[in-house]
Amino acid sequence: MRITDLALKDLSQVFRNKRSLLFLAAMPIVFTLFMGLAYRGGQTQTPGDQRTPLGWVNQDPEGTLSRQLYTMLSTSDAVRLVELAPQAAESAVRKGEVAGVLTVPAGFSQAGSAGQLTLMADTLSPQGQALFQLLRGPVTQLMSSLEIGQLAAEAAGASAGTTAEVETASSAAAQAWAQTDSNKLVQVQAAVTQPAADPFGGNPYNQSSPGMLVMFAILGLVTSAQILVEERKTHTLQRLMTTAMKPWEIVAGHMLAMFGVVFLQTALLLIFGQLVLKVNYLREPLGTLLVAVALGLWVASVGLLIGVLAKGDDQVTLFSLIAMFVFSALGGVWFPLEGAGSAFAAVGRLVPSAWAMNGFQNILIRGLALGSVTLSVVILVAYTLAFFGVAVWRFRKTEM
Repeated sequence: MRITDLALKDLSQVFRNKRSLLFLAAMPIVFTLFMGLAYRGGQTQTPGDQRTPLGWVNQDPEGTLSRQLYTMLSTSDAVRLVELAPQAAESAVRKGEVAGVLTVPAGFSQAGSAGQLTLMADTLSPQGQALFQLLRGPVTQLMSSLEIGQLAAEAAGASAGTTAEVETASSAAAQAWAQTDSNKLVQVQAAVTQPAADPFGGNPYNQSSPGMLVMFAILGLVTSAQILVEERKTHTLQRLMTTAMKPWEIVAGHMLAMFGVVFLQTALLLIFGQLVLKVNYLREPLGTLLVAVALGLWVASVGLLIGVLAKGDDQVTLFSLIAMFVFSALGGVWFPLEGAGSAFAAVGRLVPSAWAMNGFQNILIRGLALGSVTLSVVILVAYTLAFFGVAVWRFRKTEM
């Protein structure tokens, strides 16, 4: 009961300050909208931009085989042909305008020609390697058609050097192949460069809403932690120490108030996200509630530790900002950890904010069931106990 009374006293102090209400409610909503619009703008691309740009230099413009290859590639879902002059090929690759340049040599379509296709690309880059794999299917099909044409012409009694016979048979073989296996082969290879699944699950606010929720929950501790500092200045804390309340009860009371502030802010942003931004938190309402409660407990324990360590309002602000920037930057609050590289993602998963984001995203983006948030909740509670333990230890050491 004494813990509750202390918490209610802190809450009344927080909500009497109109500026704190603006900070706790209005700013997170504004930043959520801003970040969501930024994510949406970064996703706007035309369908053609999804294909790998391939430079096309054709020095055999009238050849049957070169025309067949051009038709195959221009109708592919995997590559987008960019016709180039021979002298512009190297510059286009170096500037990144194309992933590579395919050069068709002069006389390529002539029967018995020794000409070979040339692919200029950066074989060390993922895009260059993917492009090489993408071209294997159509080129293999084309060369097989040429071989079939030569064999068919020889079987019909024509010489291997009779261009018209070979081209006719090759064209017929290519058309027959295109109606059967070639499309399957190109589609399989095209899957290599298809755009990855939408990292925001079709709604950019699936990232910005929980992200800003976590960030401002941490930053909102400035107001709560200042109460503890103010009590120390006015000697209210020292008077509390002379009452029957135990040190851990005093700490727990302040932490309960901080949890109340964080949870109310979180609830407001969850409702705003659900009703206005169409972020489907209610797809798993119990899972969302568990993550929100665990997040509130952890953030409150961080705020409690800040309040115990800080010696003035300026230090409260400084420590809160440091916590906000570190936990937000590393925890995938501003951008999905999956796109940040394996090393960064591994480091990020060491911070609690990453697990809060993981719990929300399992529900919002990955469409997983209630059990998917269990690990996130357990880890957040474990961090809560650790921060609370340190805060109690530090409080006993400095105030007694």
